[in-house]
Amino acid sequence: MTTADSSTSDPTANGTDTDTGTETGTRTRTGTETGTGAGTRPQLAPAPRPRPFSAARTLATAARVLRQLRHDPRSIGLMIIVPCAMLLLLRYVFDGSPRTFDSIGASLLGIFPLITMFLVTSIATLRERTSGTLERLLAMPLGKSDLIAGYALAFGLIAVVQSVLATGLAVWALGLEVVGSAWLLLLVALLDALLGTALGLFVSAFASSEFQAVQFMPAVIFPQLLLCGLFAPRSAMHPVLEAISNALPMSYAVDGMNQVLRHPDITGDFVRDAVIVAGCAVLVLGLGAATLRRRTA
Repeated sequence: MTTADSSTSDPTANGTDTDTGTETGTRTRTGTETGTGAGTRPQLAPAPRPRPFSAARTLATAARVLRQLRHDPRSIGLMIIVPCAMLLLLRYVFDGSPRTFDSIGASLLGIFPLITMFLVTSIATLRERTSGTLERLLAMPLGKSDLIAGYALAFGLIAVVQSVLATGLAVWALGLEVVGSAWLLLLVALLDALLGTALGLFVSAFASSEFQAVQFMPAVIFPQLLLCGLFAPRSAMHPVLEAISNALPMSYAVDGMNQVLRHPDITGDFVRDAVIVAGCAVLVLGLGAATLRRRTA
């Protein structure tokens, strides 16, 4: 009887154990599911996807950048006054040799705006990222293309003012003699300034401080300055250097200026040079949008 009672009570005990095990298993599975849910919870609210390119957002970005620059007189002076001051200095450096100023003044009229726009744009964009402004902007439904286009538009408007003042000073005040139209000279100067803006936006993505942004100038600008044909004809260079020069946009900027300097009408070479400089600016802007980072690592 004792054995029977024990065997009779065992199934009940086993059933209780089974139920308990089942409950335990259920609790275990529930805990697993809860744990899984807790693990995937941050993925339930993805960041909003940027909208397609919008002209309104681009204009709003450009207006914000211009408002910020209005409170930065040093940057405005660097972009507007420095190129004109450098041309004025160059004119009186060659005061006893006006022909020398005529031969290199047109080329430098395109190089000075390119350098200043590169420097100011790279530092200004980097400052936006290090201050956290860029990260907050990109957290909104604002695409990188909108942001880059807005910056390019804002600095492009400044480049127009810069190019008009520098070209007017060189041609009508300093007596720079050009065979072609002064408007074509202005066009090339403007394209050069836009190219400098695009290069500045692009290299700012690879700098982590303003000092590093300045360091990119010897790496990006100086080789082009030496190989653009300003100091020696490109055809007289070593074949390797000539091939490298043919791939650099500043070479075509200088060639375009020289075409206006020597020819009264628009030539095919001038059109080629202008198209290449403009195409390089657009290409670099696209690369800048692709490499733009939210914050500095």
